[in-house]
Amino acid sequence: MAAGADGVDYFVREIEKNDGCTLKVKQCYLGDVGCVVWDAAIVLAKYLETKQFYDPSSGVNVWAGRSVVELGAGTGVVGLMAATLGALVTVTDLEDLQTLLMVNIRENQALISSGSVTAKVLKWGEDVSDFQPPPHYVLMADCIYYEQSIVPLVESLKLLSGPETCIICCYEQRTEGINPKVEMQFFELLQQNFNCEEIPSDKQDPEFSSPDIRILHIRRKV
Repeated sequence: MAAGADGVDYFVREIEKNDGCTLKVKQCYLGDVGCVVWDAAIVLAKYLETKQFYDPSSGVNVWAGRSVVELGAGTGVVGLMAATLGALVTVTDLEDLQTLLMVNIRENQALISSGSVTAKVLKWGEDVSDFQPPPHYVLMADCIYYEQSIVPLVESLKLLSGPETCIICCYEQRTEGINPKVEMQFFELLQQNFNCEEIPSDKQDPEFSSPDIRILHIRRKV
């Protein structure tokens, strides 16, 4: 554990990439949900490296030069993974998570050669003109848990995505409390404008997947 220059206590979660390099992601001991690396974020980060997207031996790299926006980025681990694979990434979250995002961008900069990553504030449901033209990909890990944020989250997805945008959503299905209701509301609202396709486990990272964690590809209805 190390205290950062800003006096915050951090501990580091390491995520090994398929090429043997390691992303080192700082988390805060104290703070809200955005300050830790959730399992769904790791499952999604490792999914970005699966052969359908990234296979150096056969020259496949879907991420090279693609624009990516991550919503509710928290520690930034998913967006950082995409940037190391060559994507041009903007990681977004609320104002109070910008410091943590910037720390993690700085710590992992050496792993980013052809891609790029910048952090910006994005409050769900608000203006997205900074993020236009629509990105090729929108990434979101564990963003569906808070009842008040469902409507603005879906609004942001509508505002951000163009006809070509693929939204990759990864979330842990939680059976307690209000979670099932919140998930249901999210998907009911989403399906008015979007189609969802669930990704089977054999297309996910063999080591980093779980029956409770679902990955969906979401696209605008044509």
